[in-house]
Amino acid sequence: MSSSAPARSPQRPASVDLRVNIGSLTLKNPIIAASGTFAYGVEFAHLVDLNRLGGIVVKGLSAQPMEGAGAPRICETASGMVNAIGLQNIGVRAFVADKLPLLRRYNTAVIANVFGHTIMDYVEVIRVLEDADGLAGYELNISCPNVERGGIEYSTDPALTSAVVAAARAATKRPLWVKLSPNVNMIGVSAKVSEAEGADALVIANTYPALCIDAHNRRSRLGSTTGGLSGAAIKPITMRLVYEACRVVKIPVIGLGGIEKPADIAEYVLAGASAVEVGTAHFVDPRASERLVSGLEMWCRDENTFEISKLRGSLQR
Repeated sequence: MSSSAPARSPQRPASVDLRVNIGSLTLKNPIIAASGTFAYGVEFAHLVDLNRLGGIVVKGLSAQPMEGAGAPRICETASGMVNAIGLQNIGVRAFVADKLPLLRRYNTAVIANVFGHTIMDYVEVIRVLEDADGLAGYELNISCPNVERGGIEYSTDPALTSAVVAAARAATKRPLWVKLSPNVNMIGVSAKVSEAEGADALVIANTYPALCIDAHNRRSRLGSTTGGLSGAAIKPITMRLVYEACRVVKIPVIGLGGIEKPADIAEYVLAGASAVEVGTAHFVDPRASERLVSGLEMWCRDENTFEISKLRGSLQR
């Protein structure tokens, strides 16, 4: 009787390396929960395995607590939403006392989003955070109004961009990401200025100014009249901004705008982004970021892409 050949064990699928470098930071994957859409992170811990995420950017922090805008604050639109939250937050000191100790339990990069109406405000928030453990870096939101200069946004004026980034850089040795406004003629200008003043990475971009009207009652659908448009509708526009910025700076760029599925992440990476932030998708599915981690791994395997970082900037022209 002939002996049968030994049974072969099934081949294990090749592993996918999703690690990315953002300056001196190494993230386990390129998927980061965006500021303002994931609270302070700990509020989602009963729904999401925070350890699976590449990082979390907490809700924007100001020197003093802020109540934010009046209701209604969110309006659904075609392929997106318009919001006017008004930067409501508990203030930096309450964050350090109440939220940060809980975040230290998780193995994920925690980035503090910092904003202010004056340069002194930005520096004060960073000064308070500098004495606290558990932060991987800062995201400098320079897309909010500057009271000292009549409402001009810091990132739409190169001189103001230079001043606020330089002041923040001098205040910390931690990694500094600068979140730029899309409301500029040439994103490359603010990108290069931020890089020159010591930014470790750029986040592109914030929401787009928008207005939603209720024709029946002839009023705005938001309490503060205008707001910021986000969601799938803005992805092609933001993609172009990421692409343009990546062509003029050497520091990493993080894409933010309209990410809902793994292919969206791949598109941003092809355009030059090193990582992405997921925002509006959390309002549809609080588990969106965690779901995208698994989805991206499957996408990479299907595309025979076993190191996500090798995909970066490989858009063919």
